[in-house]
This record gives sequence, C-alpha cells and structure tokens, in this order.
Amino acid sequence: MNSNSLQEIYKNQICNDLTNKFKYTNIHEIPKLTKITINRGLGEASQNAKALDNSITEFILITGQKPIVTRAKKSIAGFKIRENVPIGLCVTLRKQKMYDFLSKLINLSLPRIRDFRGINPQNFDGRGNYNLGLKEQLIFPEIEYDSIDKIRGIDIAIVTTAKNDNESLELLKGFGMPFHK
Repeated sequence: MNSNSLQEIYKNQICNDLTNKFKYTNIHEIPKLTKITINRGLGEASQNAKALDNSITEFILITGQKPIVTRAKKSIAGFKIRENVPIGLCVTLRKQKMYDFLSKLINLSLPRIRDFRGINPQNFDGRGNYNLGLKEQLIFPEIEYDSIDKIRGIDIAIVTTAKNDNESLELLKGFGMPFHK
C-alpha cells in the first residue's frame, strides 16, 4: 500500500464514510490530517555530542527530512543544562511526506513492536489530535540494529482538523490505524 493510495483512500472512501456517519453538510467540515510531528528529547546531548549526531542520522532515515535541533531556553543547574545547549530534535511532516510516514507507521513499523495488540485509543488530547510514544527506534525498517548506540524513544503527534476525539478516532480508523479494543 503506497502513500498515494492513502490520499486516494481518504478522498474516495474516508470522506464519504465520515460524511454519512457525522452528517456533515459542508465538505470543509470533514476532518483531515494537517501534519505529523516527530520529537525526541535528548537531555544527554549536553554531555554527549555523539548522541545528537546519531539521533539526527536516525531521524533523516526515518522521516526523509532533516530535523530541527531544539535548544535549552535557559540554564538549569539541577539538570546540568546551560542556555542554548541542544536538548532535543523535532521534525514536522506535511502533505506527501506525512502520508508516506503514516503509511509506513501503520503497515510496517507498528506491527514490528513486540507483543503488539494495537495502540491505545485513549491518547487523544481532547481537540482531535493523537499522541503516540514509541519506546524504541528499532521498529522502523530503516534503522539497523548494529548502527545504533543506545535505544531511545520518540514521540509522534498526529494533528487533525477534527473538532473532537470521536471524529478523529474515526478518521484514523479509516486510514487503518490499529487501535486495540
């Protein structure tokens, strides 16, 4: 299933299903994906510059896009962090890359999680956006086991135009997101 088919499925099938279920009168009311953001906090990057480089390489492999390095806004002595030190990475995917990533996440990466029974349908934020935390980067097929120095997690936020969580849940189910019961 390629990413173009995800867009086609949205236009041809999901829009009709959502319109029938929620009785939309205007096509602009139908929820759609706006962006997917992928984040990783790297507190250790302040002491270990190699961790930052490895994570940047992993993000480029996973998303096909170079991440933005987020930096500390102020110094915190308790965490041994100085101002302007790199502490995380962030990638925002839109349009074609967003559909490519979502297709890869649903069809390749999530099924590779050990003892996978589906993702939690409770992780909506109340405004129709879904947040997913992954414990390891090895579930992505581009990452080779020998090339990583440490297992690190990533956070994925799927942002939609849905007004509430129920509409967003139906939208993501239409894309084939594997929610558990």
